[in-house]
Amino acid sequence: MPRPGVRLVFGRDAKPDGFRPAGSLLVRPIRPAGIQPCRTNQWSGRLSKEIPVSTNSASVAWLTQESYDRLKAELEHLSGPGRTEIVARIEQARSEGDLKENGGYHAAKEEQGKTEARIRQLTQLLETAHVGEAPADDGVVEPGMLVEARVAGDVETFLLGSREIAGDSSIDVYSEKSPLGASIQGLKAGDSTTYTAPNGKSISVEIISAKPYAA
Repeated sequence: MPRPGVRLVFGRDAKPDGFRPAGSLLVRPIRPAGIQPCRTNQWSGRLSKEIPVSTNSASVAWLTQESYDRLKAELEHLSGPGRTEIVARIEQARSEGDLKENGGYHAAKEEQGKTEARIRQLTQLLETAHVGEAPADDGVVEPGMLVEARVAGDVETFLLGSREIAGDSSIDVYSEKSPLGASIQGLKAGDSTTYTAPNGKSISVEIISAKPYAA
């Protein structure tokens, strides 16, 4: 009687490591479901457990209710009247004849591509966004705050949060999940910290001020 967790394999199946005579016995352990295998490093002989990596890369953006309503209205327009208008322009241009030399047709198709990309972007953003009130004016760095800080010796002013909060403003925006954004959350004027840039360099940051962003 084989031990629990062991499968007996005979004949042609019993040859994972070179030649085995027909009918020879190979004891092959059965790995219980949900257990990751261990992989042996052929140089050191050590075992290193395989760690599963999450494939969910969708990030959650913080939005004010005002920003959420504005983006929702934009999405409704693009996916409704906006999409219908572009389709009508494409059909009109198509009816004019040869598409190779039809500038209006190609321009409408390009705009259609950009519109569909924006619709997908807004749909994902609004489905995953965390909607909340504007942050309190307490000087503490958090999403939705306009931050003035000395970064690597240079004074910078930027919005912490989603680019969509800023709307059409040209202000610099850092996500709260970025290395800089994550390192300064919860700090206030006079606090200092450091963060590691993507190139591995350590960057110093000193908070000068933080106040709620007003579009």
